Amino acid sequence: MIDHLVTFGEALGVVRGRELSRASTAELGTGGAEANVAMAAARSGTPATWLGRVGDDAFGRRVVRELRAEGVTVIARIDPLAPTGLLIKELHPGARTSVSYYRRGSAGSRLDLDDVAALPLTPTTLLHVTGITPALSPEAREATLTAVDRARALGATVSFDVNHRSRLWSAEEASPVHRDLAERADILITGLDEVGLLLPRWSGGSAADAVDALGAAGHHHVIVTAGGAGVAAAEDGERESAEAVPVEVVDTVGAGDAFVGGYLAGLLRGDPLAERLRRGAVLGAAACRHPGDWEGATDLAGVGDADGDPVIR
Repeated sequence: MIDHLVTFGEALGVVRGRELSRASTAELGTGGAEANVAMAAARSGTPATWLGRVGDDAFGRRVVRELRAEGVTVIARIDPLAPTGLLIKELHPGARTSVSYYRRGSAGSRLDLDDVAALPLTPTTLLHVTGITPALSPEAREATLTAVDRARALGATVSFDVNHRSRLWSAEEASPVHRDLAERADILITGLDEVGLLLPRWSGGSAADAVDALGAAGHHHVIVTAGGAGVAAAEDGERESAEAVPVEVVDTVGAGDAFVGGYLAGLLRGDPLAERLRRGAVLGAAACRHPGDWEGATDLAGVGDADGDPVIR
């Protein structure tokens, strides 16, 4: 039985707007994959905790406030020597978004073993990590791997989302770390375009093909997302898939995190595999309707089945 979700990793301040080179105003928000997952899960009724570092600055205070406002328990180490990482998001016509990150030397990149020691892990915890935090620095990489090992030693469940960021590290550098974390995880989540990082001999195919290939490699609980082509998953031999939910897309950044939060919330509730996938697809679609990283996933009105009920129970 799993009764609590804990995410460990980076959170970011977000500045977003249109034509930022000429704009006189912009909107502020927060982001970061692990923080986004915690908020999506908490808004789905799941007890969720986020642990990470923020700077002693306005964006750090905003991160903590927004997470708590969305029902997440926050364990934040305030780092007086480093700023909160920053994401600049410029929105363009046609649902195109360009992003710039300012992460070098950020508080999130300074996660270390002292932070791991503060993780509230028990045998009934689900620890969720991504491939982003290990890319931030050698210290953050060691902390992520140690957190996973500590969770495993306690008998907790571990979820790993590959979430490869090519701006942070090359495929050659990242692939061994992704494979290492995938092998240690009980639940593996990956995008179809990331499967080659886990399976060097992968020659391509559908999400269902990728699920089969990862299963053959020894992963027993696998989810492969494929954007508009939907998602496929397998858990201990059971296989399911779900179609993408059609919405008018504003910005896809954060949609994958919303999917993961919805899926993991369903897992903690004991929902069947097909229902978890459907809830994740609904939250992911809802996130695409908003320019923020997570805000859309908190508003499901009008997203869902043809009968108009957006809530997957």
